[in-house]
Amino acid sequence: MADPTDLPRRFYAEVTTGPLEEGPSQEGGAVLLDGRTPRSPGGKRLILPTAALAHLVAAEWAAQVEVIRLAEMPATRLAYTALEKIGPSHREVAAEVSRYANSDVLCYWAEAPRELVRLQGERWAPLLAWAQEELGLRFQKAHGIVHQAQPAETVKAVEALAAELDDFALAGLAHATPLYGSAILALALQRGHLDGEAAFDLSRLDEAYQEAQWGVDEEAAARTAKLRAEAVMLGRWFRAL
Repeated sequence: MADPTDLPRRFYAEVTTGPLEEGPSQEGGAVLLDGRTPRSPGGKRLILPTAALAHLVAAEWAAQVEVIRLAEMPATRLAYTALEKIGPSHREVAAEVSRYANSDVLCYWAEAPRELVRLQGERWAPLLAWAQEELGLRFQKAHGIVHQAQPAETVKAVEALAAELDDFALAGLAHATPLYGSAILALALQRGHLDGEAAFDLSRLDEAYQEAQWGVDEEAAARTAKLRAEAVMLGRWFRAL
């Protein structure tokens, strides 16, 4: 944990949001700290594409007390990523998302025990069917841990779906994909088919099963809680978009 003496002090009294320009027709919103818009480390003004997203980010600034703990502000960090990094490398980020499609966690099914196999069939199969029916993505199931290459057209289609998103949506998708280990779950979240917590639970179905059998230590539980909070934030991020 960071030493509070090394963190920037909270330098503002009031956190609000405001329109990009005067007039009710303007979309989007800026985070305002005592009426001023903060900037990202690269100098970009903290302006979001929707008022709802501005409120989500502003809530993190309002929650800071004596010091600013950026590590505990995932929506702000994601906004900085969208503002600074996605635009110049949009195609490369989309390609990175597609690489997860080639090793998607939902494609690796257990051979035993029977109860885990049943759970995977009950909870993962509907997502694979959704991906094919709604997005035209055909995935091959594998049993065990041996790598199963996915159809090249599926991987390319995932890349195309990612590439068509705007910078803020792609930033969320690119964050969700490694968090879940799954392009399918990330796309389901982005499209509103799942919420963040449900997608997270599906991504760690095997792990949760093992924990139910053998228990979980305090450190692992804390890490899971942190990742779950990130997943919940991502659900809110996409809803706000």
